[in-house]
Amino acid sequence: MSAAGASEPSARNRPPARTVSDVVVIGSGLVGACCAYELTLAGLNVTIVDRGHLTSGTTASGEGNILISDKAPGAELELAKLSLTRWTELADELEADIEYEPKGGVVVATGEAEADGLRHFAAQQREVGVTAVEVSGDRLRELEPHLAPDLATGIHYPQDAQVQPVLAAAVLLQQARQRGATVVPEAEVTAIGVDRTGRVASVTTTRGSFATRWVVNAAGPWSGEISALAGLHLPLAPRRGHILVTEPCEPLIHHKVYDAGYVGTLTADAQPDAVEVSSVVESTRAGTILLGSSREFVGYDRRIDGEVVRAIAERATRLFPVLAGVRLMRAYVGFRPWLPDHLPAIGETLAVPGFVQASGHEGAGIGLSPATGRLVRDLITGHEPPIDPTPFRPDRPTLQNDAEVAHG
Repeated sequence: MSAAGASEPSARNRPPARTVSDVVVIGSGLVGACCAYELTLAGLNVTIVDRGHLTSGTTASGEGNILISDKAPGAELELAKLSLTRWTELADELEADIEYEPKGGVVVATGEAEADGLRHFAAQQREVGVTAVEVSGDRLRELEPHLAPDLATGIHYPQDAQVQPVLAAAVLLQQARQRGATVVPEAEVTAIGVDRTGRVASVTTTRGSFATRWVVNAAGPWSGEISALAGLHLPLAPRRGHILVTEPCEPLIHHKVYDAGYVGTLTADAQPDAVEVSSVVESTRAGTILLGSSREFVGYDRRIDGEVVRAIAERATRLFPVLAGVRLMRAYVGFRPWLPDHLPAIGETLAVPGFVQASGHEGAGIGLSPATGRLVRDLITGHEPPIDPTPFRPDRPTLQNDAEVAHG
């Protein structure tokens, strides 16, 4: 109590303090954590703010996929290859277990039409250095003994890997803090200020204000709202996905396994009323099995759809009949940050210098986060990037034409 008898304002209700940072990263998920980690490696003073609890958004709803197998030759595949190299390095340099497992992936075809498509896709990937080994239907069970016996063929991708995404993000944030970064959870961004030249000058949140010359927008599905605070339009929409989790059981699945229809759902055009379902099956170190996946535009509706859960379970047991005897423990949904041309936006905006986008990875954000952090670091520090960042420019022509998507 003060001398006048009035209670002191709570920390949350005090006027925002003003501190100075070289860079403010908005979003503490894996993309934001990788950006912060890389920037602190470069010696920059970094502040990470998040509207919720740390890593509680899309990262907490992910499977941990680090995939080469689902990327066609082009810019995203080059980004994925860079990320794969960086994930291998991080597994050693982080000095903590992030459950990184280079387990490999197996993509299977249920019929000859799918098999022909898989072979053609794999042949294109091999031309640009991807290891993709065809496995005949009668030999698939050598890789996965519990696969259905009537599958036409498969492609083995030994470069695919998996990580525990929440654990990895937490370790990256912890090590960024050890190099001086400040992490501020439950801090909703309310304004982004610019100076008289139009360059980023500050970020105001419900827990403080930060003077800065660089902002990294790594807010995932909420990146469009953050962009709007800077007067920018990013045609990003949340795309909901369901994941099912089984009870812990004996080791049944040894790779990440998915059906040939999965790649088609990644690049499907925006259909507000459509639900894209494919089969994705993989185990975790804890013994549970993750079953996916679905994609649909329903805004930020977090309700679980029983019909979608049923469809995912049926497709999973089509690939692995043994799963019919395994009980489901729970299901959850998450939102993927979708952009209409299916490439992430990574780079500085022309309209607001200093405002850097690092979003729009849709379901590949976990796998692509280290390469995103590297590109952001090189941009801000003025170093030559290891790959061409041009295809990911936020002001690229393919993002100027909005897609009509239901926001719910």
